[in-house]
Amino acid sequence: MRKIWDIHGGVHPPENKAQSLQNTLKEAPLPSLVVLPLSMHVGAPAIPCVAIGDRVKRGQMVAKPSGGFSAAIHASISGTVVAIEDRLISHPSGNPGRAIVIQGDGLDEFVTLDPIEDFRQVKTEALVARISEAGIAGLGGAGFPTHIKLNPISSVNTLIINGSECEPYITADHCLMREFPDQLIQGIQLLAHILGEPKQVLIGIEDNKADAIEALTKAAEDSSIEVVTVPTKYPSGGEKQLIQILTGLEVPSGKLPVNLGIMVHNPGTAVAALDAVTKGEVLTSRITTIVGENLEQSGNYRVRIGTTLSELLPLLGLNVEKTHKMVLGGPMMGFAMPDLNTPVLKITNCVLVPSAEELPDPEPAQACIRCGTCAEVCPAQLLPQQLFWFAQAEDHHNLQNHNLFDCIECGACSYVCPSNIPLVQYYRASKGAIREADRERIASDRARRRFEVRNERIERETQEREVKRAARMQAAKEKQAASKSVSTDEDMVAAAMARVKAQSAEEAKSPSIDQTHQVQRQSLQDRVKSIQKKIKAADTDTDIKPLESELANANAQLQRFEDQTSVSLIDQASNKPIEPEPQDSASAAIERAKLKALQQGELSETEKLEQSLESLAKRIDKAEDRVKMARLESSDTLEALENGLEKLLTKQQEAQSRLVELESEQNSEQES
Repeated sequence: MRKIWDIHGGVHPPENKAQSLQNTLKEAPLPSLVVLPLSMHVGAPAIPCVAIGDRVKRGQMVAKPSGGFSAAIHASISGTVVAIEDRLISHPSGNPGRAIVIQGDGLDEFVTLDPIEDFRQVKTEALVARISEAGIAGLGGAGFPTHIKLNPISSVNTLIINGSECEPYITADHCLMREFPDQLIQGIQLLAHILGEPKQVLIGIEDNKADAIEALTKAAEDSSIEVVTVPTKYPSGGEKQLIQILTGLEVPSGKLPVNLGIMVHNPGTAVAALDAVTKGEVLTSRITTIVGENLEQSGNYRVRIGTTLSELLPLLGLNVEKTHKMVLGGPMMGFAMPDLNTPVLKITNCVLVPSAEELPDPEPAQACIRCGTCAEVCPAQLLPQQLFWFAQAEDHHNLQNHNLFDCIECGACSYVCPSNIPLVQYYRASKGAIREADRERIASDRARRRFEVRNERIERETQEREVKRAARMQAAKEKQAASKSVSTDEDMVAAAMARVKAQSAEEAKSPSIDQTHQVQRQSLQDRVKSIQKKIKAADTDTDIKPLESELANANAQLQRFEDQTSVSLIDQASNKPIEPEPQDSASAAIERAKLKALQQGELSETEKLEQSLESLAKRIDKAEDRVKMARLESSDTLEALENGLEKLLTKQQEAQSRLVELESEQNSEQES
């Protein structure tokens, strides 16, 4: 006789299971239309793989898993896809979700099946793949994709089938265990085979299911499966609670049963896995308890997934006028839905349609009196009172520190609360808010990381460009120094004057003008030499200073004469009339600019670019100094100065790029 352990807390609400156990399992009528939400399991929503207007058969995949942590969805009737849109789904939030709508054709055609005769002769990977393709998720209400659980992170030494079904009114698993014990035993053997034959395989059943216990005990006689009877107590059907009852082990906070080498499955999940492997059938229907005093025919029905309650319940004698409320699940853990258009999902194990007397509305919530009863009945040994206060204050930090996510939402605390506080609703809302905050934080962290990586990349590319620019500038300077023997301004001026004189001689310029220029130049040069001799002969500073001033004037006159003469010769060479220019500093500057332009015309494009780059470098240095000073002084001209600096940098980059192109072209010409 196996030892049984007790769990902390728990309650004993009225069971109310007799209403749905009076008759055997029945087939629900074939629906004319089904609504298949893309998210009827734990994990990422499935992705539609059909389009509006497509004709489908029962068992055909209409939505594929999105990644590993998801489950496929199949058509539960044959017909035509008429919509892929937002529809009301079975969720405590009451929010709509994306769904595929199929209009039935009444033919109920099934896809071709591919059964496996002996699963023991097939590799476990292939069996898990078959279960995944069938879209099976936990049918006990959690909706965890079964193929994920069958790929555990560590070895499993104990497999538990949860036949407790402690929630009032619900008898779906009870009906299955009572009417299909042989199929359940075979399904359990399939799961054990996939998990590597655990050392012990247990079926935990509450002692209020005598007929199911008897049927399973007889079916498991020739196997190593042990049927264990546990005391009736709510919520003994919680996964962690049943593990403690059967093994005495407690799953630590934040851990999973598989961390202890234990795995728990629902009876319906085991049979669905067996059908997927040995019959090739995908999950298109499930056993659902439909019960309540507002129905004429309460019982357990095999319902097509996606069937809307607005179509199903009237066929079972629903009195719409007297309908008080509609609850999906039991009265302890279920939630009310405001609309009959809600569809049956993979996780819908019960539809409760009670009268006002059977399940009256709760009294208005009052202030907490700190009686502590909620803590006494909590099976997870939490502090519901403190969690309630933190939930009201939206104190997510303390909620997590007090292990909010260990709450199984069994509703025992709300059931015993004398102040009628809907504690579970506060916990559900807080869990949703924390998950949403975590998603936003993760998204924010990702965005910040992308921004940092982008800045690092831009900085790295800028540094690489600067290194390349410096290398190009150095190479250009070295090339210029090697190819030019004359680089000073004086040499360039002399060369330009020589070219002008040669051109003037070829065009037979007027001899009288040239002689006049020579006489004037010689006169000015003689004057300069005369003053220089006087300075050498002078004895005192008083005599030298007037002579130095006179010498400076004479040199200036000689320079202006030379400039005027050069311009005159250039104009004469281009057949332009010679006009006298005023002999002042402005005129001399203009003439020097003209001469420089002429010299520029004689330079190659490469030489021009090199000179332009040198000039730009000096201008950029000055512009950067002005920008720094404007920033320090918070000057109003900062933006204008920055724009000017940016334009200079753009010109510099363009000149550098063009210089590189010219060098490449010259290298190509030399190689050819």
